[in-house]
Amino acid sequence: MTIISTKELDIYLERSSPREHGQIFYIGGTGGDLRNRPNQLDSPLTEFFEVISYDQRGLGQTSKPSGDYSMQQYADDAADILDELNIEKITVMGVSFGGMVAQELIKRHPNKVSKLVLACTSSGGEGGSSYPLHELESLDTDTKTELGIKINDHRLTEEWIETNQSLWDSIKEDTKKRQAYKADPRNLMKQLLARKNHNTFSSLSDINIPVFLMGGKYDGIAPMSNMEAMHKEIKNSKLKFYEGGHLFLIQDKQAFKDLIDWLKK
Repeated sequence: MTIISTKELDIYLERSSPREHGQIFYIGGTGGDLRNRPNQLDSPLTEFFEVISYDQRGLGQTSKPSGDYSMQQYADDAADILDELNIEKITVMGVSFGGMVAQELIKRHPNKVSKLVLACTSSGGEGGSSYPLHELESLDTDTKTELGIKINDHRLTEEWIETNQSLWDSIKEDTKKRQAYKADPRNLMKQLLARKNHNTFSSLSDINIPVFLMGGKYDGIAPMSNMEAMHKEIKNSKLKFYEGGHLFLIQDKQAFKDLIDWLKK
């Protein structure tokens, strides 16, 4: 656990133990806070790789500057961290919103990324935008939680809930536990509005490194069509869908197995 001071921010960062297969720079999703456990620092990745991750601007234990935030700023924050760590080039994994940041990172700082994993994310523009989460912020907490769970996984219909009430209650409780540390609403909205304007579609064809695109079959945040559009544009990309929604990485055990095999090549 450490604070990385860049020219703009004090960024809270954590890293797992060094491993024989190198390092992964992991960029997390909307409202991410490393105090919420388990997270990427507890994932199967840490058995084979040193995972480096951080709280993004406005979130967790990182600085919360005034003014609006942009996707370009999020990408430059990531690049600044790598500079401060004296890492010239690294494998990058971006999940959900983190995948959008990773796309901006390779667009603005292509020489910093050696391999790229984009999970449950979207390019914006012609490739399709992710679900407009900013539209949910006016809802009360319980309604927003329940709607968010349903959007995350299209299998959780009203009909399913009626016949699986105890499991539905368990899912809601688990969701609340994973979100023990909540983002300040004002700073979360800044992130969501930056996300709203995300569009890297026209630059995807410029990516010339190996890319693994991973998605959930029932994801309503980043639907399969968005991932397929990215796959068509990125020349050296692999695309695979898993049995799950937006949280497929913890829903389908095969996902981490495939990811680790791909990263080790």
